[in-house]
Amino acid sequence: MSSSKDTVPFNGTKEQEEKLLEIIAELKSQPGALMPIMQKAQEIYGYLPVEVQTMISNAMDIPLEKVYGVATFYSQFALNPKGRYQISVCLGTACYVKGSGDVYNKLMELLGIVGGECTADGKFSLDACRCVGACGLAPVMMINDDVYGRLSVEEIAGILSKYE
Repeated sequence: MSSSKDTVPFNGTKEQEEKLLEIIAELKSQPGALMPIMQKAQEIYGYLPVEVQTMISNAMDIPLEKVYGVATFYSQFALNPKGRYQISVCLGTACYVKGSGDVYNKLMELLGIVGGECTADGKFSLDACRCVGACGLAPVMMINDDVYGRLSVEEIAGILSKYE
């Protein structure tokens, strides 16, 4: 479930836990309640670490494996926290042909994380995406709402330094 790298430690608050347990108590008797509860949990915490999945499992009296299965099956759920700066590299065909794979690899090297992870300081998270609709600017990456196009591997360190 987790990588061997240092990741951002879970630091949920008592208030977050109380809010989640309140939502579970309110919804758990309804058929199909697991998905809406997990969506609310992700709204509260920003992601679904094993600690939150365990709370849901215990409060709903369902196996943790079932909660984990839903969390990993649906792409809307994140098992790792997102960084303050969310980096998304387009690996769609046009971008990939123009070198986005190399850009993605350079980001992993510079940040010391792999796709789907967040740096230990919580500053950057890295993900790949499929086509952001800016094929004419290939290869493209986004950092939050900032779009960077016609990228070269040599530019990556300089772009990241803007966010330090």
